[in-house]
Amino acid sequence: MPTLVIVPAYNEEDSIEATIDELIAKAPELDYVIVNDGSRDRTREICERRSYNVVSHPVNLGLAGAFQTGMKYAMRHGYDRAIQFDADGQHMPTFISDLVDVMIDDNADIVIGSRFVTEPKPSSLRMLGSNMISAIIALTTGTKINDPTSGMRLYNRRMIKEFATRGDLSPEPDTLAFLIRKKSAHVSEVQVSMRERMAGESYLTLSKSISYMATAFASILFAQWFRR
Repeated sequence: MPTLVIVPAYNEEDSIEATIDELIAKAPELDYVIVNDGSRDRTREICERRSYNVVSHPVNLGLAGAFQTGMKYAMRHGYDRAIQFDADGQHMPTFISDLVDVMIDDNADIVIGSRFVTEPKPSSLRMLGSNMISAIIALTTGTKINDPTSGMRLYNRRMIKEFATRGDLSPEPDTLAFLIRKKSAHVSEVQVSMRERMAGESYLTLSKSISYMATAFASILFAQWFRR
């Protein structure tokens, strides 16, 4: 089977319908699964009322747990590729085919939907952190990644199995570094555009952004070396 779109969703009642309806309208050839990660709002109710393809966790497991559930679904149903796709409307389904084309052409294990292949990074504290993560990944793996924090990533069958069968992988920059270094993953990037989220606020406040960057640095520089 070709490509599965994995949509982790936690408290996305204000955006889930628009996100999935756009996905169905603009990429009708693709299958999708929503992983409702223990939402406390009406996300599950909306998905069931609209007859969306949804799997629900009874409690919130976080992005890593939700994504692993999606990857287990992909492996169980024999998909060749799986893409992480945000429920908040930031990702555009029209770019998915570009990622698939590059995966096939480059024989890539992972293709990142990057905001900064041909476009420069804006000047901000968050982009400074992104630049630092890119530099550390390049230092430890020899691979340059322009947009390591992008959440729009396409994985091939080999990577699907890694995420589905291990409990220590998350869709984060340190896992990219680990897969490149320890699993010889070939990573490509494709220029995409992303929108602001449709509703709600990002969980990454300034303090959480700093904590996120510090954790990523420490994991890439130190913890990853002890994983197999």
